[in-house]
Amino acid sequence: DPSWFSTIYPLIILIGEVLSAFCFAIVVERVLFNYRPMSELLKPEYVHDHGKFMLTFIMVWAYFSFSQWLIIWAGDLPEEISFYLRRINGGWGWVAIALVLFHFAMPFILLLSRPFKRDITRLVWLAVWMLFMRYVDLFWLAEANFSETFTVTWADIAVPIAMGCLWLAYFCRNLSSMPLVPAYDSFASEVLEPAHEHSV
Repeated sequence: DPSWFSTIYPLIILIGEVLSAFCFAIVVERVLFNYRPMSELLKPEYVHDHGKFMLTFIMVWAYFSFSQWLIIWAGDLPEEISFYLRRINGGWGWVAIALVLFHFAMPFILLLSRPFKRDITRLVWLAVWMLFMRYVDLFWLAEANFSETFTVTWADIAVPIAMGCLWLAYFCRNLSSMPLVPAYDSFASEVLEPAHEHSV
């Protein structure tokens, strides 16, 4: 859509990709938790902090997304409102509702719980779910420009999986050749000892 623009749009994409990266890091962390030295280093305090980071990124994504919608809705300019008209008609509106409920509301409510944020197993399942919802969000943003009705083809599923598997293989190969904990880091002892316990 070459005629449409928004200064908030890059921020939405940026924070969404930061959220994706952080969720992926939580999943990798859980896998490495079965091996030393991560099994000795990963404490509930760190898991709790990761849960708070995830909550922060989800809230910032929702803030930017809502801000863009509110500004465009209030302006009601034909060259701007077309972006959302495409994404609420032809079945795309259901995807938008799903994003509000499952990309923001559900994880937001779950991450308000302190015990939830300290449980690595539940947190990693939420991280996997958020990675899926990140794909749904990107699909909603991109595909609505090419199709007036909501449709999912085999390529929409197969291509991301294939590319993801190739990237994951490359990532695992590089990860296996590097130390999991930085060697000779003078600040490592400070990082590995939480200064205080958070209550949020």
